[in-house]
Amino acid sequence: MTQNEFLIGNRKIGVTHKPFIIAEMSGNHNQSLERALQIVEAAAEAGVDAVKLQTYTAETMTIDVSEGEFFISDENSLWKGQSLYNLYQEAYTPWEWHEPIFNRCKELGLLAFSSPFDASAVDFLERLDVPCYKIASFENIDIPLIRKVASTGKPIIISTGMASISELDEAVRAARDAGCENLILLKCTSTYPASPENTNIATLPHMKELFKCQVGLSDHTMGVGVAVASVVLGASIIEKHFTLSREDGGVDSAFSMEPKEMAQLVVETERAWQSIGAVKYGPTIAEKPSILHRRSLYIVKDLQEGEVLTPENVRAIRPGLGLLPKYLDKVMGKKVKSDTKKGTPVSWELF
Repeated sequence: MTQNEFLIGNRKIGVTHKPFIIAEMSGNHNQSLERALQIVEAAAEAGVDAVKLQTYTAETMTIDVSEGEFFISDENSLWKGQSLYNLYQEAYTPWEWHEPIFNRCKELGLLAFSSPFDASAVDFLERLDVPCYKIASFENIDIPLIRKVASTGKPIIISTGMASISELDEAVRAARDAGCENLILLKCTSTYPASPENTNIATLPHMKELFKCQVGLSDHTMGVGVAVASVVLGASIIEKHFTLSREDGGVDSAFSMEPKEMAQLVVETERAWQSIGAVKYGPTIAEKPSILHRRSLYIVKDLQEGEVLTPENVRAIRPGLGLLPKYLDKVMGKKVKSDTKKGTPVSWELF
């Protein structure tokens, strides 16, 4: 593997490897373990590399207050009319579900990990031996949490939503100083859903150079276009929220992908990655047979010895076994040295 590339579990992460696709379950299980396991199965069928959970409780996220800043009154919010506490009670994944969900992932060949939201969640996930950790955008300023995660020595994925360069620098330094050797930053827009116009994936190569690490995309836009484009700009990881059906509802369903869409994402991001290649001019190996079908100069009427070439008996046509069309003016007026049949490619030896 090249510089900055590393392993998450048995998956190689880096631009010389196909994109690592993460299906984020979040609260789309709708408080049903059976549905959570069905989501895992659908993710595996779609071809993703990993399923990610979120590990918290309402108590570790906030306090049970339903007024002021603890109540969501934003008219544009998907969660308007709920308190933060009640929202997290609805969305959280019971901790006793993690092991059966992770086991099902393992059975299906998927990696499984989570975003911890406090130190107790990190301790819990360590007992499940997760292969890496994800720091959510809203936690990228929680330096004690980042240090705690980094102390495990496992790869860390950090979403960058809302973070300034200085805040990201502080997060990256904290992670590295606490022992993180393998770090990836995900460009993220923390609106739900996000618009393509507000995604700014041109940041990806800049972020990669600035922080000397792998980069990727935590994508809340609809469809696959933004994710596909991000691969061309260097994204090694794509994370998308995932549900069985948006019609089923759930806290994140409105901006989550359905199984057919996720399968399309897997295919199209890999195609985008395959297409990047290297700077190259001239025919590729695959193109060489097509050279035969370029235009070239051909005799288009039967000629007798000594007859002069004119526009009526020489033309640039397909296939490409004769002189290049650029020589048309040079051969005009020349005499053939022997009888020449229609369909003979023009060469200097004819004259």
